[in-house]
Amino acid sequence: MGERDYYKVLGVSQDASFEEIKKTYRALAFRYHPDKNPGNEEMMKEINEAYAVLSNEMKRRQYDSYRQNYGSFARDRFRQTYTDQDIFRDSDINKIFAEMSKVFGFGRPEDIFSRTDFYGNKFRTFQFRSPAFSGSGFFFGPMSKTYQDMLKASQGHVNESVRNRPTFFSKVLSKAMKALQRHLARKYGWVLPERGKDIEDHITIPSQVAVAGGKVRYHYAKPDNPRDLLIRIPPGIQEGRKIRLRGMGQEGSNGGEAGDLYLRVKLRTPFLRKIKNFFRQ
Repeated sequence: MGERDYYKVLGVSQDASFEEIKKTYRALAFRYHPDKNPGNEEMMKEINEAYAVLSNEMKRRQYDSYRQNYGSFARDRFRQTYTDQDIFRDSDINKIFAEMSKVFGFGRPEDIFSRTDFYGNKFRTFQFRSPAFSGSGFFFGPMSKTYQDMLKASQGHVNESVRNRPTFFSKVLSKAMKALQRHLARKYGWVLPERGKDIEDHITIPSQVAVAGGKVRYHYAKPDNPRDLLIRIPPGIQEGRKIRLRGMGQEGSNGGEAGDLYLRVKLRTPFLRKIKNFFRQ
């Protein structure tokens, strides 16, 4: 993860309370969970290790002592004293991942942590002192494609294909699953991710570009990050149509994805044509 200091890995201060550490870890665990963000196993390992240490009063006190004495080498000195088994013993990480499995439909904790590319073969020697979790339950097991599709629909994804629009039954089922998800989130203390709002604007293009296609400069006046963009215009586009820029809307919260930017097309009428139209009228 680049930064080896446990506090900086989680992004919390040295004075952070246990509740703040746990809340921050939950948000990071959701963001980098292997089922949601494949390829970030190393990131997840760093986050898990940092949380396992800082959420344990004795281990945190020992780590703080190393930070005072060894500075940036504190983590290395700490690992000389604590093995993997020691670090994760008595940790509630397994319980938190089980909650994520129930609420978000992610894989079971025993499936995730037993992957050889996640913690390696030594995982099986870790001593988690929490109840064993079975594979029963509606949200247990790997997230199915059906659930993924319904979850996308519930988060506001736009599907422009008429034949792929959700049926009435799927809409009702999606709402029911979303309500159940909110119930489980409240039960386990999770803050559900929220998708950012979509933004609508317009883009004015020359008529010849509308016919032949091309690129048009657009000023993206986002308050926190204004910049100029080159928008690819498909040939034959008509006035009033919308161009969708995925993820260019408002930022999501609690790990939710960003909204989209929709640009409504306006055609720029040449000056001479405007004069002709004026006299014709």
